[in-house]
Order: sequence, then structure tokens, then C-alpha cells
Amino acid sequence: MKTNGITIRRMTRPELDLALDWAAAEGWNPGIGDADCFYAADPGGFFVALLDGRPAGSVSAVRYGNDFGFIGLFIVRPEHRGGRLGIELGKAALAHLQGRNIGLDGVLKKIANYRSLGFHYAHKNIRFEGTRCGKGGGRGRPLAEFDFEAVADYDAKCFGSRREAFLQAWLKQDNAVALGMKGAQGLTGYGVLRKCRTGYKLGPLFADSAELAEELMDGLTAQTAGAAYYLDVPEPNKAAVAMAAQRQMREVFATARMYSKQAPALPLEKIFGITTFELG
Repeated sequence: MKTNGITIRRMTRPELDLALDWAAAEGWNPGIGDADCFYAADPGGFFVALLDGRPAGSVSAVRYGNDFGFIGLFIVRPEHRGGRLGIELGKAALAHLQGRNIGLDGVLKKIANYRSLGFHYAHKNIRFEGTRCGKGGGRGRPLAEFDFEAVADYDAKCFGSRREAFLQAWLKQDNAVALGMKGAQGLTGYGVLRKCRTGYKLGPLFADSAELAEELMDGLTAQTAGAAYYLDVPEPNKAAVAMAAQRQMREVFATARMYSKQAPALPLEKIFGITTFELG
């Protein structure tokens, strides 16, 4: 698609590396293995804007199941801001997800902009930074010991849509640790810690209770050796916010979770850490 000298097309896989370099320059601190995992989720859901034939902006519009999608990686290079690049990228993302309920995590100061496009505010997500290591040795078991379908089922209940292709890549990526908790009825929680350009990020962190989430946090952060780690917490989960406070984590950033239709009925009390701001 070409408009006013701007070309919008689907990214190649190497161009996603470039977009994540841009994200790093914006301070978003992507994971070392994010590109492969993101692309696996929906290879057709990443778009690049070209200006005079050169990459100048990006957006992701990843499809999940038949009725949900998520917009992220919305970046216009600083020297090209203020023009139509962002508008054209937004059009491409919305067209790719047409007919679906669309989620996004937007900058708080841009809430009015997203509302003008028909998005509705659901809640705030808060990024916390910590350095206190867990002791490890708890009940968390390597997630590879659990049946993948059971993990995908549990994940779908917390995420709101199935995402097997993404999970297959996310759970097997290098430089990551995934732990699960087992109860009488099966899986009762799981979490993933992945290495990022700076420190580590936890996500997702889903659990049936705060006690289980604490144990998963202990097992995962035992791997960080005192390096900084980050957890993106939905503010309505007061137990998750309290857990971050107890660990002396500090708030460093926040986003507005918004949806184009009604907010899905997610069990926020089980969501102690979302997966990513980019893909939901």
C-alpha cells in the first residue's frame, strides 16, 4: 500500500529485528529472543513503513484465534514524527485486525488519541523493577514437565484467547526459564523469565493465588543473580501490586490497556504479570 510517498508493507523476519532495535532505543528493553517468538505468533501481522524506500516506522497487529488481536511495536522514527507515517501504520494495523476485538497497551498521555479511534480504557498496567533474588527451591517445576495442552488451556483462560503458536516458541526460547505449579486439579500457575537487553522480564506470571505467584517469583528470580528484573502488573490485581511492594520493586512505567470493543472478562486476580506490552 502506497500513500503520499509512504509505502506500508508486511515486514520480513529480518526487519522485525530492526523494529526491536528501535524499541530498544525507545527504552522498551525487548527480550533477546523476542523476534522469533513474536513472528511465530502471526508472521503476517508485522508492518513496516518506508519513506523514500527506507524503513521509517513499524507496527504489529497480531491475530489470536478468530476474534481477538493486539496492536504493539507502534514506532515512528524520531526524525519522521509529526507527519502521516503514524496514521498510515495505524490504518494497516486496524485493517489486518478488522472485525476483531483489538487490545493495546498505550502510553498514558495518548489515551485521548486512542479513544478518538474508538478504543475504550480498561485499566492501567504498571511496570515494576526489582533486584531482590528469590531463594528458589520451592514447588515450582520446569514447565517442560507439564503437558503442553494443559499449559495452553490454562494460558487461554488468563489471556482470553488461544495462542499455541506463540507459546510453542515462547516456552522453548533460549535464555529463558519457565516454571509451573501443580495442584490436585492440575496446573495452578506458571511463569516465564527471559533475558532482555538489560536484565530480565517476567511474563506471563499467572497463578490461582498470591501464594502460588510468590513461589513462582521466588523460583524465577533465583536465576537473576542480582540483575534487574521487570514485572508488568495489571493495577486491579491488588495482591500483585502488594507483592511488588513487598519485594521493594519500584514503578518505572505504566500503560493504558484499551480495547476496541468491550473489555474481555479476564480473571485479573490470576494475572500477576502480563506477557508483553507488545503482544498482550
